[in-house]
Amino acid sequence: MDLVRLFARDDGQPGSNRDKPDSNSASGLVSTLIPNLLIAFVFITLFFIFRRKFRRLYAPRTYIDSLGAERKTPAPSASFFGWISDFRRIDDRYILDHQSIDGYLFVRYFKLIVIICFLGCCITWPVLFPINITGGAGNQQLDILSLSNVKDAKRYYAHALISCVFLGMVMVIIARESFFTVNIRQAYRRSPWGASRLSSRTILFTSVPKSLTQAALFEMFPGVVHAWVASNCKDLQELVEDRDKTALKLEAAEVQLCRDANNNRLKVAKGKKAYQAQDSEDGSRWLNPKDRPTHRLKFLIGKKVDTIEYGRQHLAELIPKITAEQDKHWNGQGDLVGAVFLEFDTQKSAQDAWQMMQNRKAKPNSNMAARQLGVLPQEVVWNNLRIGVPEHWVRWILATAFITVMIIFWAIPVAFVGLISNINYLASRFSWLEWILKIPKVILGVVTGLLPVVMLAVLMSLVPIFCRVMAKVAGWVTLSQVELQTQSWYFAFQVVQVFLITTFSSAATTVVNQVIANPGSALTLLSENLPKASNVYINYFILFGLASFAGTLLNIGGFVTVVLLGRILPGGTPRKIFQKLVNLSAPMWGSEFPKWVNLGVIALSYSCIAPLILGFAVIGMALVYVAFRYNFLYTYETVIDTRGAAYQRALQQLMTGVYLSEICLIGLFAIKTGDDRGAVGALVIEAVLLGFTVVFHLCVRRALRSHETRIAYSDPIPTPHADLENGHGTENLDGAGMPAEKSSATAATNTATPVAPPKPTRIPAFITNILNPEKNSVSNLSASLDAFYRTPQHPLPVEIAKRAYFNPAVTSPTPVLWIVKDEMGISEREVRNSKKAVPGLVITDEQATFNEKNKVDWKGVEEGKAMEAPIWEEKVVY
Repeated sequence: MDLVRLFARDDGQPGSNRDKPDSNSASGLVSTLIPNLLIAFVFITLFFIFRRKFRRLYAPRTYIDSLGAERKTPAPSASFFGWISDFRRIDDRYILDHQSIDGYLFVRYFKLIVIICFLGCCITWPVLFPINITGGAGNQQLDILSLSNVKDAKRYYAHALISCVFLGMVMVIIARESFFTVNIRQAYRRSPWGASRLSSRTILFTSVPKSLTQAALFEMFPGVVHAWVASNCKDLQELVEDRDKTALKLEAAEVQLCRDANNNRLKVAKGKKAYQAQDSEDGSRWLNPKDRPTHRLKFLIGKKVDTIEYGRQHLAELIPKITAEQDKHWNGQGDLVGAVFLEFDTQKSAQDAWQMMQNRKAKPNSNMAARQLGVLPQEVVWNNLRIGVPEHWVRWILATAFITVMIIFWAIPVAFVGLISNINYLASRFSWLEWILKIPKVILGVVTGLLPVVMLAVLMSLVPIFCRVMAKVAGWVTLSQVELQTQSWYFAFQVVQVFLITTFSSAATTVVNQVIANPGSALTLLSENLPKASNVYINYFILFGLASFAGTLLNIGGFVTVVLLGRILPGGTPRKIFQKLVNLSAPMWGSEFPKWVNLGVIALSYSCIAPLILGFAVIGMALVYVAFRYNFLYTYETVIDTRGAAYQRALQQLMTGVYLSEICLIGLFAIKTGDDRGAVGALVIEAVLLGFTVVFHLCVRRALRSHETRIAYSDPIPTPHADLENGHGTENLDGAGMPAEKSSATAATNTATPVAPPKPTRIPAFITNILNPEKNSVSNLSASLDAFYRTPQHPLPVEIAKRAYFNPAVTSPTPVLWIVKDEMGISEREVRNSKKAVPGLVITDEQATFNEKNKVDWKGVEEGKAMEAPIWEEKVVY
C-alpha cells in the first residue's frame, strides 16, 4: 500500500468528508521527497567522485596554511567508509581548536536542534499521535496526525500537558546552553592565546571630543599603553582606490598583451593564419598594434586610451600624491573624526575600562562612548567612525523602520507563495481555476509542494543583502556588529515572512470556500485548518535537509567557478588564479544563523500542533549538520569573528519558537471554547505555561547578564605583560600615531576607579546546578582547550603593531604587479618599461607562465609554494 492510499481514509461514517476539500498533503510530500532524494543522490555521488580529484575545492584546509602549520586539518580518507570513520574519530572540538569559536558553535547549533527535536518525538508521538488519529474530525492523509483532526475538546488536555513537559524541557536546554556559551566564550577569550592578542586588549571609542588631549586620554584609564586617533581619510581613500584600480587594470592589460602575442606565435607554429610582422626579429613581431589593450576613461562616452600607456602615466601621477597624503595622516596632521583606539597593558585593564564606560556614574567622560571591546582592525567600518552615539541611534531607528516597511510589503510576494501551496483549494472555489484540478496529481503535487518552497528560498536570498547594507547605514562601527544586526533583522524577517505570513495565508486559502458560504464559521474553520499548514514546512525541511545537505557538500557554486569556468575561460591573471586558489569560502553569520534558527522556531511552534514535523526536523537538521561539519573541518575559513556572540543571540532567538507554540495553542483552544466549554481547562493550563515562560525567560536573561559580568571581573588566566608581548608596550601614540614616551608621572595620575562587580543572582543552588553545572565552568572549559590556546601569541613585530589601527588607506602600499613570463621576451621588456615609467613600482613576471593552450599556469599552491608568490601577504592575527 503506497503512502497516499495509507493516509487517504476517513472515519468510516457516510458523508463524514462531505464539503471537505481533498487533501494533497501526502502527494505533496511524496512529490517533494522523490525529486529531492534523486538530486541528493546525484550530488552526493558527484561529491565522492570529485573530492579525490579537486582537493582545492573539497579539502583546502588540509594544505592551505591559514593559522600556522599546527592548525591545518589532516587530509580526509578517500573511501566512503574511511570518510565515515573520520567523522566518528574527529570531535567537533577540533573545529574550535583549529578553526574558530564561531564555527564550532554554529555546528553545535545543529546538534542542539537535533537533540531537542528527537526528544520531542519521544515525548509527543506516543501520546499525541493516537489522540490525533482517533480524533474523529474526518481529515485525510497527513492531516489526521495533527490537532486539526481532534473533534472532542476534552482531548486538548493532552496537548496542553504535553506542551508543558516538552516546552519546559526546551526552556531548560536553551538556558543551560546559554550558560555554557557564556562560559566557553570567556574561556576562549581569557586563554593565554586569546588574552595576549592585541585586539583583546583594545577598545574602540567614538564621540571623543577633539579638544581632549593625548595626556588626558591616558589619565582616564589605568593601563593604557597606546592610542590610535582616527582621522578623516575620505580624500585619501579615493586616491588609493583610483591607484589600485589603475594598477590592476594595467596588470591585466600587460597580461593580455603577452597572451595575444603568444596566441599569434602558437598559431603560426601550428601552421595557422595569424599576425606576424616581417620587419622584426624579437618578440615584437607577434604584437599586432591594433590589438593593444584600450579602454574608455568614462563609460561609453569617455576618451579611448591605450591602457598600458595611460596606466603608467596615471600611476606616476598618483603615487607621489598618495605618499604625501599618507605621511600627513601618519604624522597626525589629518582632520580628526572623534574616534580613538586605546590599547591596554592587559586584558583585565581593558575589561575594567569597558565596564567603567557602561556605568554612567563611574564614566570619566560623559561624551565618549565605548563602542566595542576586542575590536579587530580588519573589521572596522572606517567611514562610520565619525558617527556619534546619538546619530547612530537615530540612524538605527530609521533603518529599523525601513526594514519594518520592507517586511510588510514583502508579505505580498510571500503570500502569493502561500496561495500556490494551496492552489487546489482555491480551484475548488473559483470556476476560472477549475482547469488546475485536471492537472495530473503528480504534477499538481510538485506545484503545491516543491515549487512554493523553491520560490520562497529564492525570495529570501535577497533579504540579507538589504539588511547588511542598512546595518552599515545605521552606523555600526565594525563588521561583527553589522553581522549581529543583520542577524536580528533577518531573523525577524524570516519569522514573519517565511513562517507566520505563509502559515496564515495557507490556512486562510484552505477554507476560503467555506468562509464565503458561512462567514460566521471563519474562526472555527481557521482553527481546524491552521495545523494543516504544517505540511508546507514538512516539505521545507525536506528541501533544506536533502538539497542543502547535498548542495553544501558538493559546493556547486565553487565547482562552477573553480573547476568548470577555470577550464573554459582564458585564465585571467596570475593574481586572480592566486586569489581563487588561496582565499577560502567564509560564512556570513548574519545570513546563516537566521534561516536555520527559523527552522528551529518552526519545529518548536508546530511541535504540539502537528508533531510529525519534529521527525522531519531531526532528519533534515542532522543531514545539514553533517554537511556544515565537513565544510568547517576542510573548506571554510572564518573572516568575521563575533567570538561566539552570534550563537548566543541565536539561542535567545530560538525562544521565539517556544512563545509561538504556546500562543498558537492558546489561540486554538480559545477558538474552540466558543463551541465546546471543555477546552477551557486546556486554555487555562496553556495560559499559565505562557506566564511561567515569560518569568523564567526574564530571570534567566538577568542571571546570564550578571553571570557574564561577574566572571569578566574575576582574575583572568595569567598572561605575559604587554611589554613582553609586543615589544612596544612602553610607547604611546602622539597625535594620530607617532611614538612618544609615556612618563611614570602620567601613569601615576590614573585616578579612574573600576566599577564594583554585580552581586550574585538569587537563584536556588539546585537550579544553578542544572542550568550551569560545574563541568561547564570557565575553569574546566579553559583546561579543556587545545594546547594551542594555552600558549600566548608570539609578539607582533613593532612595525606591524604600530600600524594596526590606522585606516588601511594610510598604510596601503602600491600593489605589486604580477604578469606572466613568456618565451618571446615581451614580459621582460614590459617589466623594464613599467619600472622606468613609474618610479618605485614593483612589477615582476616570476613563477607564472603560459601553457600549451595559452592559459596562465601557476602551481604555487599544489607545490606548497604559495608563500613564495610575489603578491603573498602574511596573515596577521591581531
